[in-house]
Order: sequence, then structure tokens, then C-alpha cells
Amino acid sequence: MRHFLDFEKPIAELEGKIEELRRTTDAGGIDVADEVAKLRDKAQALLKSTYAKLSPWQKTLVARHPDRPKCLDYVRALIEEWTPLAGDRAFADDAAVVGGLGRFRGRAVAVLGTEKGSDTDSRVRHNFGMARPEGYRKARRIMELAGRFGLPILSFVDTAGAFPGIEAEARGQAEAIARSIEAGLEAPVPFVATIIGEGGSGGAIALAAADRVLMLEHSIYSVISPEGCASILWRDAAQAATAAEALKLTAEDLRRLNLVDAVVPEPMGGAHRDPEAALRAVGDKVWESLEPLLAYDGATLRARRREKFLEMGRNGVM
Repeated sequence: MRHFLDFEKPIAELEGKIEELRRTTDAGGIDVADEVAKLRDKAQALLKSTYAKLSPWQKTLVARHPDRPKCLDYVRALIEEWTPLAGDRAFADDAAVVGGLGRFRGRAVAVLGTEKGSDTDSRVRHNFGMARPEGYRKARRIMELAGRFGLPILSFVDTAGAFPGIEAEARGQAEAIARSIEAGLEAPVPFVATIIGEGGSGGAIALAAADRVLMLEHSIYSVISPEGCASILWRDAAQAATAAEALKLTAEDLRRLNLVDAVVPEPMGGAHRDPEAALRAVGDKVWESLEPLLAYDGATLRARRREKFLEMGRNGVM
């Protein structure tokens, strides 16, 4: 069953009427094709007008849509000969961070990502995409492995942020995130990161300190969630919509601020309405971003990447 967001209720009503008419046709053989076509056109027009003027808070809800393609969906669609790697070689394996080796359009690559899960069991297993220190240490290990063997790195980020539990802090969460960011900046190979849903705080940057950072049209990328920001500034999580506006967390805002390198258009109504089209669009943009980077040597890549992040710091945006 398709999941509709609150602001999509008028669209849901129209699509519900279309489904009722189709059932009527199937049951009684009544020809309602013209009426269905009119309703379908009306629903498409409403969908287009609704998604053309989404607020930052509404984009946040779309970025969190439960049917939106997840990291492993991108891996299955884009990566051939996928071989997952597990563990941080120090404590344990963290299922919130997935990583491994494979081939992207014929080229051997290392792949990283945060996986939220697609149903109750998988969400619990992947801790809703919120990584613990061992997840970031696994990411660092795979980035260093990629550098050793000359493999470009691709990452797919979808996380509300790092896991904030006391046991994560006890095991060195902040240091693990910092080391993962350092590994990304120092990797002597091309690195392309894509924000596919939520890009939350240091938990996202840990897997996105890349040469090229892409964002899907309805994804978000921010230092804190709107709810967290509202709780700190207004002591009221209900002010999340106001916080989302102030945070400038949409792909359009971040491209304008030059914090990301490109925005990947989504199918009308979001990636969850046509996952296959979204997966293809991301694959094409990742390849388009990766190809020019292959011409640079490791020292040049590191220098360009460090300068990019230093410039962000000088401009007060990092």
C-alpha cells in the first residue's frame, strides 16, 4: 500500500477515486476509461503543482519517506559483483554502515553507505541508519583499503545522524567520526558522495568528505535535524518547520551556497514514486562526476579536497 504524507492528502483522495473506478470496471464491466483518464490527469497536475512549491519542512518529510530507495537499493541497482565487508577490526560490526567492493559500470570501486532499513525488522537491525563508532571505523578501514588498491570510493548517505547513546560516546563516537572524515580527506583516490535521503550532522559528513558531493532533489543535508534545532533554540520541537526554513537544508539552498556540487533531479512526486528512474538518474550522475576525477593523481586529489573544505571553513559554513 502506498504511503502518503500529510500534504499529499488531496492527491491521495484523487488516486483513491481512480482505484475505486478501476475496481468498478473490473467487477461490472462498466467502461469508465474517460473518467479515469480525467482523474489521472487531474492527479498528475496536482502532484506537479504540489511538488513545485514544497517548503523546506515538506522536503524533509519527503527525504524521510519510508518508501524512498535506501542505500542497499542503490548498491543492488548500480554495483555488480558486490562483496560486502564487515567489522572494524577492533570491536564489532555495525549494520548501520554498509560497505564493500564491487564494480560500477565495469570499474572496480569501494562502496560505503548508511542503511536505514525498509521494514520494521531491517530498521531495527540497521539501527535506523544511525551508526555507532564501529560503523565509522569500518568506513575508515574501507576508505584506507580503497586508497591502498587504487579503488575510487562511492558513498550513499541516508542518516539522521550518528547514534547518540551513552555506549557510543563511551566507545569514542566523536573521535571515530573525526577519523572517518580525515580518511575521506586523505584518500588518494576519487571520492563521490551522494546524499540520497537525510544527511544529518557529522554522521553524514563522516561518509561525505568527498571530491564531489551530490544531492537528490528532495534530500536534505544539515548540521542538525529541524526537530533538534527547534528544541535547542525555541525549547519546542513543534517549531521544526520554522527551523527547517532557517537551516537552509534543501538541495537548492546548498547548491546555491556551493556546499554541494550537483543536484540530481527526482521523478515527479519524489524518488519513492518511481524508484527505478531515481536509481538510474543517480547512477548516471555519479558516473558523470567520477569520470573527470580519474585523470588526477592521489596527491592532487588530496590537495583539492583539503582546499575545498578549508574554503568552506573560511566562509563560515563548516
